[in-house]
Amino acid sequence: MAENVMGAVFGRRVKRALAVCIALLGVHVGAAGTMSAKADAAPDGASASDLKKAAKTLAYVETFYPLWFTDYQFTISSKNRMIGPVRISPIYKAIVAINVDTLYASTVMSLESEPVVINLPSTDVTYSILVLDAFGNVYDTDIEAEAGTYILTGPDYTGTIPHGLNEVEFPINYSMFIIRADNYSATGEDNRKKARKFRRNITTQTLSQFQAGDTPESTKELPEAIYGFPFKAAADALIEYTPIEFLKMLQKAVASEFVPELSKADQKLSDDFDDIFNEGSLSLADRLILSAAVKEAKTKLQDNYTTPSTSTNWTHFNNIGDWGDAVIDRASITEFCQYCNTIDTAAYYHAFYDKKGKALDGKHRKGYVLKFGKKQIPDVSRFWSLTAYTPETVELIDNDEDKYAVASYTPKLKYNANGSVSIYIARKKPAGVRKANWLPVSGDQFNVMLRLYGPEGDVESYEPPAIRKR
Repeated sequence: MAENVMGAVFGRRVKRALAVCIALLGVHVGAAGTMSAKADAAPDGASASDLKKAAKTLAYVETFYPLWFTDYQFTISSKNRMIGPVRISPIYKAIVAINVDTLYASTVMSLESEPVVINLPSTDVTYSILVLDAFGNVYDTDIEAEAGTYILTGPDYTGTIPHGLNEVEFPINYSMFIIRADNYSATGEDNRKKARKFRRNITTQTLSQFQAGDTPESTKELPEAIYGFPFKAAADALIEYTPIEFLKMLQKAVASEFVPELSKADQKLSDDFDDIFNEGSLSLADRLILSAAVKEAKTKLQDNYTTPSTSTNWTHFNNIGDWGDAVIDRASITEFCQYCNTIDTAAYYHAFYDKKGKALDGKHRKGYVLKFGKKQIPDVSRFWSLTAYTPETVELIDNDEDKYAVASYTPKLKYNANGSVSIYIARKKPAGVRKANWLPVSGDQFNVMLRLYGPEGDVESYEPPAIRKR
C-alpha cells in the first residue's frame, strides 16, 4: 500500500500481526449470506460479573472495530506521498468493495511534525477528495477538487504560511487522504489516460522540503500485488478461530498514535475493557466469555449490514462518515464498504438477495436481471455502476472477460425502446444479450453493489429495483 511497504510491513509489530492473519487465511470462513450462528455473549447461568464482562467486550468491539483495520493500514501506508495501484483487478484485496470506476491515489497525511504541501494539477477529469480519520469519520476540510497548491496544517501548527500557498486546516494529525478520479466522463468519454496523467502529476512535500527548494514527489504507481493482503478475511478468521488474539491486536490499535483523541465515554470504555482484559492474562472461563462476546459483536455488525433496508432487498446507509452515536453502523461499513464516501459525493446500495429474499447465487443457469425503469435509472452528475463481489470477502469476482462492472459509461450499453435499461447477471452471457449489458459472476454465491457518484434528486429515499431471477 505504499512505496515503503516492503520496509514498513516487516516491522516487528506489523509482521507479527500479519503472520497470524496469513496463517489463518487457509481456514474457511462462512459466507456472508450464511453468517455464523449467533453466540451468546455469556452462557446461561452466568454471574452478574460475567454478564458485565461480556457486555463491555461487546461494546468495545462494536465501538473500536474500525481501528483493527486502520491501525495496520495506516502503519504500512505511505506517509505524505500519494500512491495508487497500476490497475484494479481481483488481485486487489486490501480494501473491501473496491471499485473499477475511478483511479485511486491515497496517502496517510501525517501533520504532527510539520505541514504538507500538495499540488493538484489542472485537469478536465472529474475527481473527488475524501479525508477520514482512523474510525472512518469523514472531515470536510474545505480543500477543493480544483487546481492549486495547498498547505495542509495540523491542529497544533502555529507557524507562518509561505506566500502563495492556500492553507487548509486539518482538525487531526493523521488522516487517510484519498483522491478518486473518474475513468470516464459523465457522457461516456474514455478519460483513463487523462486520469492517469492527473494522478501522476499530483505532488507532495513537507513544508521544510518546500522551503529548501526540494523537488516535490509525484504520485507513485505500485503493482496491484502490493495491495493483495485481505484485511477483511484476516479479521473474519481471527474472530472465528482466535478471538483473544483479535482482542490483543484491537487493544493495541486503540492505543495507536493514529487514533484521534477519544471522547470521555470512549476512553472510559477503553479503560474498563483494559481492566477486564488484564493484558491477556485470563482464566479459561473469562477467555470463553470474551471470545463469545467478540463473535456476537461480529455477527451483530454483519447482520446490521446484510439485512436489507429497502423494500426491494437492498442495503443502504445515509450516514456514512457522519455516524453520530451509530457505532454499529460505523463498524458495519468498515466490514463491507471501508473508505466509502459521504452521501453528498456517492450513494451506495448493496444487494445480497433477490426479489424473493433468496441469496444471489451463480449456480442458477439463467442468472438474474436488474431492470431499471426509465424513471428508476439513477439520477447522477458523474456515473452509476453495478459491480459484483465474492460473498465472504467482498472482492472482485475473477472472470475470463476481465469485466467487473456495468455502468452508465459502459461503451455500447443498450437501453430498451421504452427508455429502461436491463443488466444481466450470470456466469455466461445470456443468448441475445449485448455484452455491454452483461455482468459476469462465478458459479458461487455473490453480492452486487450499485454506486451513484454525484447523486442528485431525492437520493436518501431512492430504492433500486429488485433483482429478479430469470
